[in-house]
Amino acid sequence: MTVEEAEKVLRDNFAPWVLDLGLRVEEVGERAARLRLPWSERLAREGGGLSGQALMAAADTATVIAVSGARGGFVPMTTVQLNTTFQRPVKDADVLVDVRLTKIGRTLAFADVTMTADGRPDDPVAHATTVYAILDR
Repeated sequence: MTVEEAEKVLRDNFAPWVLDLGLRVEEVGERAARLRLPWSERLAREGGGLSGQALMAAADTATVIAVSGARGGFVPMTTVQLNTTFQRPVKDADVLVDVRLTKIGRTLAFADVTMTADGRPDDPVAHATTVYAILDR
């Protein structure tokens, strides 16, 4: 799947409020994806840190893109589990959302998601693990 095809998956399959996050696909591979969550004051909470809800939505969305890349295109799927650990606040920086599929089967996909502030790859902002049910028809 190309970045352009992954961007189309994003545009065609997500709710308007998810699209309002401004996520951009930077890379998509056979078992991985990288999305960029642009910094926005609109997504900040009190104190100026990026909200946890925005980070969780970005992790969830990026996993769909990674699964779509592994499957060669979008298929219906749903989140079964999303566990997120917030490691430090991020202010005034884009967040890179890196997804690595750890296992993809016929009906379930498991992923590890690392989120870092742009320019600080060795200092994670948050980490998530996700499980998706693939609802292939």
